[in-house]
Amino acid sequence: MHIHGSSLLVDILGSYVMVSTKVGRGLQRRLEGLGLLSEFLRRKLEEEVDRREIELITRRLSELREVPDAIDIERVARHV
Repeated sequence: MHIHGSSLLVDILGSYVMVSTKVGRGLQRRLEGLGLLSEFLRRKLEEEVDRREIELITRRLSELREVPDAIDIERVARHV
């Protein structure tokens, strides 16, 4: 998907918001011709947000796994 420009317009519509961006006319016509414009963009946005959230959680879990390795158990035991 080719996105041109960087303007983003958000309007509150109940529990949804409208997100608007610029795309090439050819792409817009192709998506509309296939009846995919809203459905496609909504699905792709959801997929990308899910992918990035999973990536972030995975990275944070990896960082947390390193914490126990940094703790000197014998030193902690001596202070208990």
